[in-house]
Amino acid sequence: MDITKATVQRQGNRLIMPGLATAHSHAFQRALRGRTQRRATQAGSFWSWRGLMYSLVEKLEPEDVFNISRFAYAELAMSGVTAVGEFHYLHHAPGGAPYANRLAMAEAVIEAARAVGVRITLIRTVYLRAGHGQALAPAQQRFADAALAPIFQDVETLMQRFAGDPLVRVALAAHSIRAVPLYQVVELAAFAEAHALPFHMHVAEQRREIEECLQEYGRRPVELLAEAGVMGPRFVAVHATHLTGEEIAALGRAGAFVCLCRTTERDLGDGLPQSRDLVQAGVKLCLGVDSHAGSDAFEEIRAVELDDRSRTEARHVVAEAAGLLEMATSHGYQAIGFGQAGQVDRVSLNANDASLAGAADDRLAEAVIFGATPRAVDEVVVEGRTIVGAGVHLAYEESLRGYSAALRKLGLA
Repeated sequence: MDITKATVQRQGNRLIMPGLATAHSHAFQRALRGRTQRRATQAGSFWSWRGLMYSLVEKLEPEDVFNISRFAYAELAMSGVTAVGEFHYLHHAPGGAPYANRLAMAEAVIEAARAVGVRITLIRTVYLRAGHGQALAPAQQRFADAALAPIFQDVETLMQRFAGDPLVRVALAAHSIRAVPLYQVVELAAFAEAHALPFHMHVAEQRREIEECLQEYGRRPVELLAEAGVMGPRFVAVHATHLTGEEIAALGRAGAFVCLCRTTERDLGDGLPQSRDLVQAGVKLCLGVDSHAGSDAFEEIRAVELDDRSRTEARHVVAEAAGLLEMATSHGYQAIGFGQAGQVDRVSLNANDASLAGAADDRLAEAVIFGATPRAVDEVVVEGRTIVGAGVHLAYEESLRGYSAALRKLGLA
């Protein structure tokens, strides 16, 4: 059976599809699920949520990050996800001093993915400041470095260490224009280009980010990056929620990716991206789980279309089912540097699951994209190895025990 293209095919009582990629993940935030939904301030926002997230950041050690990430990745695998781009910015010990092993946190995340058997791209994320003229908050000290040289060394060390591992890739990111000054964004992009690495960046997620960028540079974030020559076919703009028409056109001219994370963007009240306009401009869309507020990969896919239907008050807006599936599979793999590796990863769905029962053979992609839930996932195979069988990850119980222990240690259980 040919599963090298973004299609769904029937095989007995199974529907076979390529593995799904989530190109933007903060796995440690899985520990926050269900814990940030009560009103903490009179007007809740992304920024009040960030404060709650920072209170978790101050407690985490490598063992905790391993246990939380392993469970998060096992859960994603049971949703059909076979490759993860981990936007990794939690680097140092409390107070900001590097660990004796500078890569302790990065290695914890990578080992978590390897333990689960999913592909991972460790996106080494650079964070240098809290914002223009702003002092770092205590939690942000764990993200920040004083210079780029040790960061470049970290990336090169990771590339060398995992060069022979088919499940591990390395990429580079600037956290945001808020957290990295433009001249250093340019340096990072040049390093990524010289090493043929994907280059990711949070872009225009929140209106306040745009306002601060205008105050500092007199340009909106995408305008600024376009003028600086940062964007290209390996550039991945994460969120890209609030864009002008010219910014959308600039992303299209660059052949860039935009990674939409609709479950998290909804949860944080980010706003509605202009998905149809991005696609029409030639931007390649891919998908991300981001904060792990939910881990339903099928919902992430269909939300791209359904949320834009709400925005435009029309139907069949962004793409047909085959196009949406391509975003979730081949586009996602490309955005995190795995290229054609996804051709050997597959997901088998139970065609008799209630969410798929009665699916027409000439409408299988539509049935999956607009109806399937993680409950329908029966088997997941990555690089020839079965990691999910009968709907359950083979290491689920062990992962759950580790996750539960981490929550107890962190005072969250």
